[in-house]
Amino acid sequence: MRILLDECVDRRLAEQITGHEVKTVPDAGWAGLKNGELLGRATQEFDAFITVDRNLPMQQTLSRFSIAVIVLRPRSNRIDDLQALIPQLLEVLPTAKVGMANWVGP
Repeated sequence: MRILLDECVDRRLAEQITGHEVKTVPDAGWAGLKNGELLGRATQEFDAFITVDRNLPMQQTLSRFSIAVIVLRPRSNRIDDLQALIPQLLEVLPTAKVGMANWVGP
């Protein structure tokens, strides 16, 4: 699966998402893009978009985009709290629904 990691997610998390091709937004050359434009571009190259932005599903009409959006809900944005969600993330990825928010975490 081709995965795009949002700017607001610690880039070190990419190494933990094993078995998938993972790029960060800056690696893709899209740093600073607004969410709507970012998701539009991402649909052309990626299968899933991972973010910690819990407001994204309310700010965007995700059904317009043919990409699975995965929203991580860690206790904090510290790398340890993000890494704790990796097993659940890896479970969700293969069945993540396109055009909607898929939540990972408590």
